Amino acid sequence: MEKFRPDFVLIDLDGTLVDSVPDLAYCVDEMMKALGLPERGEAAVRNWVGNGVPKLVARALTNSMEDEPDPVLYKKALAIFEDLYRENTSQRSRVYPGVFEGLDWMRDNGYRLGCVTNKAEQFTLKLLEDKDLRPYFEVVVSGDTCANKKPDPEPLLYAAEQMGVTPDHALMLGDSKSDVKAARAAGYHIICVSYGYNHGEDIRNYQPDAVIDSFAELPDYLKAKDEA
Repeated sequence: MEKFRPDFVLIDLDGTLVDSVPDLAYCVDEMMKALGLPERGEAAVRNWVGNGVPKLVARALTNSMEDEPDPVLYKKALAIFEDLYRENTSQRSRVYPGVFEGLDWMRDNGYRLGCVTNKAEQFTLKLLEDKDLRPYFEVVVSGDTCANKKPDPEPLLYAAEQMGVTPDHALMLGDSKSDVKAARAAGYHIICVSYGYNHGEDIRNYQPDAVIDSFAELPDYLKAKDEA
């Protein structure tokens, strides 16, 4: 992939900027205990995240990726989880190494940045603020901002529209097949991190434009402001 200079860089949150699984796993296990059901543990939750809280709760209840839980139990469980997560959005979560270095480099080189996630706005903004990430982003698109979530392209198209740029001059940074599918459908370029959440699969299987191990590698792919 040759170096280029997109007009806009849209960045995924969970698994790309922040390792939020420790908080999510804590809330899953506390929810399960409250329901008198077996705890699932962090390793299982790490494979389930990426499609929003409602899907995570369903996966925890069924101990599977796709099965549907009992509707009455699900409604009760979701309310318990959301109460827990409001108090534990960022207690145990950590910004990945290299993220601030990469964000600072992009900001210093004149890149306009946005954040996109399938996490609901009430949790998204709190996590970004608590981790000192919110000031980097001109636009934040949460899981309930648009009618559809990733892998649907709508959130990415909405972000480009808000920034006044065309998708073919935009770049997404993500970690999952949902990010790749959304980016391809929206017409974005896509670079993925190797360390995120992709349901146990190697992100290279989904053929993003490039794969990096750290945001600190972004200068290898993006042009500095003084480069032609």
